[in-house]
Amino acid sequence: MYPEQIVNPMKAELTSAGFTQLINTSDVDAAIKTEGTVLVVVNSVCGCAAGAARPGVKKSLENAKKPSKLTTVFAGFDVDAVNQARKYFAPYPSSSPAIALFKNGELVHFVERHNIEGRNANMIAEHLKMVYDEFC
Repeated sequence: MYPEQIVNPMKAELTSAGFTQLINTSDVDAAIKTEGTVLVVVNSVCGCAAGAARPGVKKSLENAKKPSKLTTVFAGFDVDAVNQARKYFAPYPSSSPAIALFKNGELVHFVERHNIEGRNANMIAEHLKMVYDEFC
């Protein structure tokens, strides 16, 4: 598990943008089963989370349509919450960072780590905006 002093600033990048931390299994269940659209970002300490995923997700919110609920779990720290969220991501394998969009409790779009690596924040943001336009 990563030390809190390393993780907290990375969590704050999303929570300061309006994301709610899901820190246990019941948080995850309640969030995903919410009516409407729920974005779940699997945050991580890796470079692609810092360079593309977090900035891209934040930039994606500069869109007319966006998810009704913004949430995040942190891989390697909020272990139970991440494991619970990953149950909802099936059939996709465990991946961090990752970005999932649910609509009325159903997974409608998933961005795996290999779709984040090698892309910049603007590319991630533009992709997510198209997804929001379709599902939100």
